[in-house]
Amino acid sequence: MKIKKILPTLIILVASGAAWALFNARPEIATASVAPPALLVDVVEAKRNPVNFSVESQGSVAPRTQTTLVAEASGQIVEVSPAFVSGGFFRKDDVLVRIDPRNYESAVKRARAAVARAETQLATETATASYAKEDYARLQRLNPNTAPPSALALRKPQLSAAMAELQSAQADLEKAEGDLDRTVIRAPYDGLVRQKIADVGQFVNVGSQLATTFAIDIAEVRLPVTQNDLQFLDVARLRAGVPLAVELSAEMGGERITWPASITRSEGVFDADTRVLYLVAQVLDPYGLQSAATQVPLMMGTFVSAQIAGRSGGDLFVIPRQSIYRGETIWLVDEDSTIRPSQVDVVRADEKFFYISSGIAEGDRYCATAVEQPLPGMKVRISS
Repeated sequence: MKIKKILPTLIILVASGAAWALFNARPEIATASVAPPALLVDVVEAKRNPVNFSVESQGSVAPRTQTTLVAEASGQIVEVSPAFVSGGFFRKDDVLVRIDPRNYESAVKRARAAVARAETQLATETATASYAKEDYARLQRLNPNTAPPSALALRKPQLSAAMAELQSAQADLEKAEGDLDRTVIRAPYDGLVRQKIADVGQFVNVGSQLATTFAIDIAEVRLPVTQNDLQFLDVARLRAGVPLAVELSAEMGGERITWPASITRSEGVFDADTRVLYLVAQVLDPYGLQSAATQVPLMMGTFVSAQIAGRSGGDLFVIPRQSIYRGETIWLVDEDSTIRPSQVDVVRADEKFFYISSGIAEGDRYCATAVEQPLPGMKVRISS
């Protein structure tokens, strides 16, 4: 009975002793310090280069001159030009629309008849006034005591009335001829029909809209520029009448097409909502109708990107954006392949580059690869 009680205790003691013996008999494990792996980076040698700044913007192409053609005479449209369709090109003074002229031709005939009657009346009154003057002169010779003739006796009021009647008739004739001329709608410039509103057979009144047209000599693009970007443009040249060069571009059919343009003016005020100033770029002959060279038309409404030529920045370091840490630090690579930070002075930054004036020297090597959580003295391996 006593053996059964002591046996579990003996087993536990024996097992503990065996475990202790095994623990003390284990072999010693060799330990060695392992250096952290060096980060693989691209390294570039810093060089100063002359920089001419440019400012990017974008906008939609619009005509400089746009007109809503309206009828200046009432009547039925009896004829339209083949070019009087949406998208139709026309030249200055081309006849676009004719309105039924018969009523206006009749008015001209009546006005001419009224002028003829007034001329006859004036001739009659002129002759009568001349006779009255001669008769009164004979009367004064026969009776020297005769009083001087009155204006009514010499028929001057009647002559003045006849002259006024003639002038009124002539004015009515000019108006009638003008109304007749306005039954023909002529193109005010070389242009294109954007929208046709009226057509043959339609009756129009004075002021009825016929079409919307625009001139094709010059196209304009409003380009928004921020206050910060304005410092990189020579806006003073615009005030002196010297345009700024700008290149417009757009994707068409999978191809990038460019058009030369020039900024001729600014709108002079900042937009209260967006805080931008609009510069106006002009493109001559956007549809290429006056140029002998083959040119892809710059159609109205095209959304274009613009590259505006700006000031010279002098000799600067042009550093890719990913190489600048937190917008102000560049990591230089020393001869022992360790990195150290350097604070730089940023003149300008755009979507691709930082333009650096100081904080780095000619010939310094810097990490072109973006380094996550860099530390001074960190080892790197140079890839290129």
